[in-house]
Amino acid sequence: MRALNEIDFWRGFALITIYINHIPGIYFERFTYRSLSLSDSAELFVFLAGWSMRLSIEGKGAPLPPGRLVLRLGGRAVTLYIAQLLITEIAIAMLAASSLLLDAPFLLDWHNASAVFRAPVEANIGLVMLTHQLGYFNILPLYVVLMALAPLIALIDRYAKPLLLPASLALYIFTLARGINLQTWPVEGVWFLNPMAWQLIYVLGFLCAAKEGIGAFARKHRFWLKLAALPVVLFGAWAAWTHFSPSPIDVPEPKLFFMFDKTFLSPARLTHVLALMTLFAGTYKVITPWLPYSARFLCMLGRNSLNVFCVGSVLSLAGQIFRIAIEGGIASDAFLVIFGLSFMGLAAWLSEWRDRLRETPASQASASLPASS
Repeated sequence: MRALNEIDFWRGFALITIYINHIPGIYFERFTYRSLSLSDSAELFVFLAGWSMRLSIEGKGAPLPPGRLVLRLGGRAVTLYIAQLLITEIAIAMLAASSLLLDAPFLLDWHNASAVFRAPVEANIGLVMLTHQLGYFNILPLYVVLMALAPLIALIDRYAKPLLLPASLALYIFTLARGINLQTWPVEGVWFLNPMAWQLIYVLGFLCAAKEGIGAFARKHRFWLKLAALPVVLFGAWAAWTHFSPSPIDVPEPKLFFMFDKTFLSPARLTHVLALMTLFAGTYKVITPWLPYSARFLCMLGRNSLNVFCVGSVLSLAGQIFRIAIEGGIASDAFLVIFGLSFMGLAAWLSEWRDRLRETPASQASASLPASS
């Protein structure tokens, strides 16, 4: 089990806020940082995914050989893909069952699910191809694509390091300038989170985790970067508080450079999340002594992020259906938060318990071997 660390802490924080924000209208969403910023936990989660990718292929030992690197990252992409298919099918079953139990046929049209019930042949092909995505279940498809690109990112960083960031920036700028995105099918549309734009924050996370380059620069100039980040964070809080957003009519072309667009990760959102992370970097050491149990809980969630994310995604849909059925208030919303966080914590604990069981037989076997002479 990994020791407590800042990356897992903030990843756990992101998982909790994603769960709450994925229950629209819940009373407690007003206390998540999305309500006080231009960005939200999706940007934080993807940045930390890039950072974690660096740690997974480097670690404390020698760098992985190219073949093992590709197999490790490719295997992770396959795991994410299977997880996406699993939670999507669970969500479809939940919507179908709820529509029958609550006599609420409108649930079959929720979150882009209607195609599954009205055109199941095409929709199921789309689900497997990731071209059909349910609402609130569209983060993992982005992550699958980024992880599929991860071997290429890692190999460019290893053998042509100066090219990685310029290439990522060029793709990002070209995507925003032309407004291109991956198409969905069978329902016409585009991906909610555009991988061609979001790859930049993933690459930035990967580069910032390095001991040299922009990572070293950021750590060396941390104080001045924090000062520069403060007005950006304050502007984001003001914009969120006043609901300010540039009108597409008033901004020049290419419009995506000036909007606060989440699908294309517009520069304003990207700049804001980088400023937010810069400002709060290092606060983990301050928070932990004051809130040790909360810090350990968040780190446990972050260590088991995929399992916790999958459980949280299903629970958030259950929370949405629960609010439709109960029509409660603050008390029922508090129950949803407590129930959801408890089960996310249970999923993390069970994941670590399973890992400990796997390790125990190996350690016992090695202990039973006779000492060599």
